[in-house]
Amino acid sequence: MSARRVVVIGAGPAGLAAAAAAVEAGAAVTVLDEGERVGGQFWRHHPGITDPHLQHQTARFGRLQEQLEGARVLASASVWRIEPGAPLRVHALIGPADAAQRRGETVLADALVIATGAHDRVLPVPGWTLPGVTSAGAAQALAKRDGVRLGTRTVLGGAGPFLLPVAQSIGRVGGEVAEVVEAASITAVARGWGRRPWELAAATAKAGELASYLGSLAAHRTPYRFGAAVTRIHGGTVVEAATVQRIDRDWRPIPGSERTIECDSVALGHGFTPRLEAAIQAGCEIGSDRFVRVGSQQDTSVEDVYAAGEITGIGGADAALAEGAVAGLAAAGVAPADIRYRAPLAARRRMRAFAARLQTHRIEPGWTAWLDAETIVCRCESVRRRTLDEYADVSSRGMRLATRAGLGACQGRTCGRSVEDIVGALVGYDRRPVLSSVRIGELAATRSDLAD
Repeated sequence: MSARRVVVIGAGPAGLAAAAAAVEAGAAVTVLDEGERVGGQFWRHHPGITDPHLQHQTARFGRLQEQLEGARVLASASVWRIEPGAPLRVHALIGPADAAQRRGETVLADALVIATGAHDRVLPVPGWTLPGVTSAGAAQALAKRDGVRLGTRTVLGGAGPFLLPVAQSIGRVGGEVAEVVEAASITAVARGWGRRPWELAAATAKAGELASYLGSLAAHRTPYRFGAAVTRIHGGTVVEAATVQRIDRDWRPIPGSERTIECDSVALGHGFTPRLEAAIQAGCEIGSDRFVRVGSQQDTSVEDVYAAGEITGIGGADAALAEGAVAGLAAAGVAPADIRYRAPLAARRRMRAFAARLQTHRIEPGWTAWLDAETIVCRCESVRRRTLDEYADVSSRGMRLATRAGLGACQGRTCGRSVEDIVGALVGYDRRPVLSSVRIGELAATRSDLAD
């Protein structure tokens, strides 16, 4: 009997764990990843450049790479179509992005694991299109991969524990973090992370990382403000300052609490948005929370298609590693009762307790109050807040055609959910359009709207 053919899309922690588990189970594995080398965002470090203190779980990364020696790994591979069936067909372009010599390749699979991860979600702020403003993930990538600081003096704002490693990364490459601005209040953080503390006892590695981040903040004397947000960025041709303002529990700015901080760069990160394009192409069911719905073995609604990592819920690298291992074993045809599931299932259970606490930092609807009429919301098409207000009470399709919001190069990946929130605040959330994640609502209904 020939080996079961498994294709893994994505070579971050979830994808690598899935590929390694499938190889160990005897499957013939092909890994496709858009990056120039495996590792994803978590293992983005560059040998010889990245400060060792910014690298985490490098021993685990090394073991996964060794386990991949039995797999076929295709880097700089962009998957552009997935055809469900028996076998599954995965179509990709191989080679540097936008290069003239990219070659097409179709890979046949008996099972598919989708582990495409997530990207930063950045909420619009007046002035966020100025040179010197990036996502928090971009600031960290510059530091980890290239050893480059974003600016001399950076304001770091947003929500969630990801702000901590970003602040450490900026400091390690010689930049100054003027202030870290966390939207969740200190009361909410204490309540959310402090409840049932025994559930976090198993995540000992996280405790070590937290101590490292807090030590870095203390060493650089970096202020950490809770219950506040960057509500405006100032400058003529480049960033010159940022306004930080206290916000209420719904993220509405509190009048009279504004402070102006001089800086030459701003990094914003308000959480993460899953990269769902491949999952939608495969026909996977997407939940109302915008994540792929999976079963106990990371199985999706489509037969022989599995999903793991941040596209099933934001949980961090450890959760992704556990989910990937489960998905890889299942894709390779390992029976559910097999003992090899025991360790990754236990790890997944432990890390879900950690992931649940990330809801402490969820985005609240009042953030739209810090926008003014001239704030650009859709960067690709330069659509301003006032234009969305004019067409708020029309259909999703009508809004796109009238405003061009979500029809630019990113196809709503950057602005989609923000547009939904802005319109929802005007007409009600039960009537807001769905523009994000390649227009999930329409794709799920018609499966024929890609060319729109």
